[in-house]
Amino acid sequence: MSNTSTQHGEDRAFKGKVTLFAIAAAVGGFLFGFDSSVINGAVDAIKGEFGLSEAASGFAVASALIGCAFGAYFAGRLADRWGRTRVMFWAAVLFFVSSIGSAFAFATWDLVIWRLVGGLGIGTASVIAPAYISEVSPKAIRGRLASFQQLAITLGIFAALLSDQIFAVTAGGASEQVLGLAAWRWMFLVGVVPSVVYGVLAITLPESPRFLLSKGRTDDARDVMGKIVPRDTVNTSLEEIQDGIKKEANEKKGSIRGDRFGLQPIVWVGIILAVLQQFVGINVIFYYSTTLWQAVGFKESDSFLISTITSVVNVAVTFIAIFTVDKLGRKPLLIAGSSGMFVSLTMVAIAFSQATIVDGAPSLPGSWGIIALIFANLFVVSFGATWGPLMWVLLGEMFPNRIRATALGIGSAANWIANFVVTITFPVLSGFNLTVTYGIYALFALVSLFFVIAKIPETKGRSLEEMGITADGETASTK
Repeated sequence: MSNTSTQHGEDRAFKGKVTLFAIAAAVGGFLFGFDSSVINGAVDAIKGEFGLSEAASGFAVASALIGCAFGAYFAGRLADRWGRTRVMFWAAVLFFVSSIGSAFAFATWDLVIWRLVGGLGIGTASVIAPAYISEVSPKAIRGRLASFQQLAITLGIFAALLSDQIFAVTAGGASEQVLGLAAWRWMFLVGVVPSVVYGVLAITLPESPRFLLSKGRTDDARDVMGKIVPRDTVNTSLEEIQDGIKKEANEKKGSIRGDRFGLQPIVWVGIILAVLQQFVGINVIFYYSTTLWQAVGFKESDSFLISTITSVVNVAVTFIAIFTVDKLGRKPLLIAGSSGMFVSLTMVAIAFSQATIVDGAPSLPGSWGIIALIFANLFVVSFGATWGPLMWVLLGEMFPNRIRATALGIGSAANWIANFVVTITFPVLSGFNLTVTYGIYALFALVSLFFVIAKIPETKGRSLEEMGITADGETASTK
């Protein structure tokens, strides 16, 4: 009995240690969320200061996403060459530089350049964090730990919107001065703090044992493995990884190429999954919500408060995924999320169809403003509890080991490109017709439902070495 108790105690201790590693790695997700949403409170002030049109302001907001796409695309290759933790550190450096540069931008082109630099760091972190977490996590809790990436993203969004609100309220508006600097510039400057924290954590994290073994550093891998699994399972765990590496060595090393438009089918599944996560329009809520709620009749202070409350909801519902993903599985949660998003987005579109034009801007009469607000937040709930975290969980675990880093990089790059498309088109689409805009997002939510049913494999309870995904979406062990 005492031996059993001791074993359970050791298991809890190692799970606790791995959880701390996952939390540290997920700080990259915090940077991701912070950078994505810090522009929310600054966009109107930037438009005014630099005299931007709707299209130009859309590009200024979305410019970081171009850097994110490039950072995500190359991150996997860099991580395979230099290691996961070293690449995390350089991602933190890029975001640090971007925060300072964006805060002191003197022209639109200058701001865009610094946003691009930050995007490179954020895109890199968006790939490395889920890859690292999946590689150090026991399969029994891998889904839960991988969900920390999205939790960190939501916390970053909340921190950005909260700091935006604090500076805007303190100054009396985003364009007003605080300690001799415009409030919107302080919004960017705050990003220095999490970038320093992430850089320090990256230096202290142990390297992924899978990376170490792939480089022939067996003793180093053994040391790291001794920190994340019980002593009596170290050799077994190392042998399992080594067997996987040897098997992959006999295949076409690292090749993502296949007979489906030049790529392996599972890579396309990852790309489409990543694109649909953005095409439902989630980041419209976090990039433009302050501007949007002002446009339909809410005061500036109320719009900031609504955006902050929405970000709190986003954080809270992520815990639903964390506590259920390893019990219910990935696929059922995604199906529920797609259904909820479709219904809520359809209702938002209907609400905006009732808008009237007052002084050249849309206004929602009667209770329609409240209805739009309620269903917009239900959309956030549906997304935040399912598609938000689970896309990152699946991208981190659904690919075979030999192509994981590369395929994850491509999937993440596709996610950032889709994010860019949605972000840059929203100002134009919303200026044309908000009903059509949200109707398009609802349509993609419906598409996501059928896509999950048809193409997404269930990865719950499988080790990464078992994840030999075949063209039809089954795993090798289920054939």
